[in-house]
Amino acid sequence: MPEILRTWRDGGVAGVATVVQTFRSAPRPAGASMVVSPEGEAAGSVSGGCVEGAVYELSQEVVAGGTPVLQRYGVSDDDAFAVGLTCGGILDVFVEPVSQQTFPQLGAVADDVEAGVPVAVATVIAHPDAQWVGRRLVVRDDRVEGEMGSERADHAVADDVRGLLAAGRNAVLTYGPDGQRRGEGMQVFVAAYAPKPRMIVFGAIDFAAAVARQGVFLGYHVTVCDARPVFATRARFRDADEVVVAWPHRYLQEQVDAGALDERTVLCVLTHDPKFDVPLLEVALRLPADRRPAFVGAMGSRRTHEDRLVRLREAGLTEDEIGRLSSPVGLDLGARTPEETAVSIAAEIIALRWGGRGSRLSERDGRIHHEEPAVVPQG
Repeated sequence: MPEILRTWRDGGVAGVATVVQTFRSAPRPAGASMVVSPEGEAAGSVSGGCVEGAVYELSQEVVAGGTPVLQRYGVSDDDAFAVGLTCGGILDVFVEPVSQQTFPQLGAVADDVEAGVPVAVATVIAHPDAQWVGRRLVVRDDRVEGEMGSERADHAVADDVRGLLAAGRNAVLTYGPDGQRRGEGMQVFVAAYAPKPRMIVFGAIDFAAAVARQGVFLGYHVTVCDARPVFATRARFRDADEVVVAWPHRYLQEQVDAGALDERTVLCVLTHDPKFDVPLLEVALRLPADRRPAFVGAMGSRRTHEDRLVRLREAGLTEDEIGRLSSPVGLDLGARTPEETAVSIAAEIIALRWGGRGSRLSERDGRIHHEEPAVVPQG
């Protein structure tokens, strides 16, 4: 973003290449971008190195010609090895000239992203009428800016984009040429800039500090919560975004009531103390589907786990509700230290999110990347 804004604010034109769709073992996800400045400097990446050279040259051509281009790179192309995409994947890359004339809303979008305000940009990447390509809508919760090319298309796209924005997910949407939902011809790429997903770590212990560091590393907004002020301090949890002194179950209920949890939220219960974790898990595991977090994990030994299950059943939780709990939390990595345990917990969260099995890749055949998220969508 800083590189794009620098050229945009200077009144220049930058070439921006964005991955809009991937197939098979593509190295970068949809939304990954590369920017080429008027001086020829490149920032970002669309493939981790595979096709950067070809995309760089195309970006310069697009800036010179002023016409956006949707280009596919992959092993199905005759020149796959020439451009270097030998990993077996396919990338659809949309390359466009970005300036104050082509994207007047960019400054406001950047401000929203920086402030954590949800905003999505929907861009026409393919259409039978070339005049439509490159047109865009900027969609926020309360308003829409820009235009696709017809009122019908604007309404259809804006409605669908709000759903993607709520989930924080990038996607390509397909419509008829005038925005018909059952047609084909128009493709719209939606880049959804939602706030960071949340990780709430309950229990101010050494393991919590390590888990908080992993959460920040993975891109979560991390909150550490504990009822004991002597342990829940900023000095002990420098990596966390927030340190909260409160009874865990009360804090979680307050966050639920405030609408501060969503389907991307992960909860890590590390207290392994019944007076803290049982009331907390009663709240977490009984949440309705529209406010249910992606992951609820609780740490403890097998004995602690069995005792916890007894107490949860005594509290009236059903087997379905208890089935939402991952306990003991983490994948079997043989972890012993707090840092190793944190990696184990992070690995389980990643595996559940993307449908991974936690097995060694060297012992498996087939694709490395999974087609769709198993638990929650992501952008």
